[in-house]
Amino acid sequence: MTETEKDMEPGSGRTSKPGHQPQAEADADQLLYASILAKGMYLGLGILLVTFALYMTGVLQPGIPIEELPRLWTLSVHEYLEVVNHEFLHRPEVVVGWGWMGLLGMGDYLNFIGIAFLAGVTIVCYVGVLPSFFRKKDWIYATIATLEVLVLALAASGIISIGH
Repeated sequence: MTETEKDMEPGSGRTSKPGHQPQAEADADQLLYASILAKGMYLGLGILLVTFALYMTGVLQPGIPIEELPRLWTLSVHEYLEVVNHEFLHRPEVVVGWGWMGLLGMGDYLNFIGIAFLAGVTIVCYVGVLPSFFRKKDWIYATIATLEVLVLALAASGIISIGH
């Protein structure tokens, strides 16, 4: 029994503090999810910091010169992709979707690794708690988590897309 529950128990002689709301404690699944999320967030942040440092120090040359960025920012997405490809990347096709993976040797595209990693952390969190849901025969949460993993993985893969 928590201190708050003891305080609220009739006849305990103790009263809860004014304005103090009892809070539910996180269960093991929530703590596991949060632990994976925290580790993933710190790892993703570390990746972002390292790749950004490589980009800004010039260790890896960017695909798009930094001094050109203000001019390019005024363009629509379609124009931006066309101009970047024509003037800097010289690829057979405009780089969209996971096409950036072929440009990881360039400092500005290397930064995408951290972004993609952070975007995938939620999937890892759900996969981490799935075994517990199945072990406890918690079919509703197991189904929801499985569907979350499937939808997020399919969306990340580009198989599911809306508006393109």
